[in-house]
Amino acid sequence: MAKVSVNKHQPVYQMPTNPAAVRTKKYALPTQKYISLAMRYFFKTQLKWVMIPVALILINAVISLTGVYPNLWIYITVVVASILYVLFWLIQFTGITQLAQYKPMFEKFSYEIDNRQILMKLNAKEGSVMKWEQILDGYKDKDAYVLVISKGQFLHLPFSIFNTEHDIKVFERILKQKELLKA
Repeated sequence: MAKVSVNKHQPVYQMPTNPAAVRTKKYALPTQKYISLAMRYFFKTQLKWVMIPVALILINAVISLTGVYPNLWIYITVVVASILYVLFWLIQFTGITQLAQYKPMFEKFSYEIDNRQILMKLNAKEGSVMKWEQILDGYKDKDAYVLVISKGQFLHLPFSIFNTEHDIKVFERILKQKELLKA
């Protein structure tokens, strides 16, 4: 195995490259695109929690209509708390784009993708390996494939970074085999 280092403090060992792997052009995830992807995934995963504020408002509406305890503050509190919760996560995702430890997420990588791994290369000598087991979810957007690593980490692979239509089809077939993309 060849030793490939992302930084001098953390050596990463590169698996031998597969000649049949899908190779892409260099691409860096723009910070605004990252924030929108993170917020969209946040809303998708937090959708079930929307029922709590809705339930509180409905319970208060029933209590107010029956005249047991008329209270307008619960409406304001629920709305303000919901807005603050969403703003908290928006600030978190925006802050990630500014932190030094997350800078590698926004560097230009070229990718070599096969059935074993995703090899992310900064240049011919530096890069890192990502195993398919690290990918939690994947989906096809209108202009890209998005692979979810965690709540705040994504691989955004636009169709434009693939060299040919055949590469896109091979990549999509790999995603379907790994059950990250629904058929």
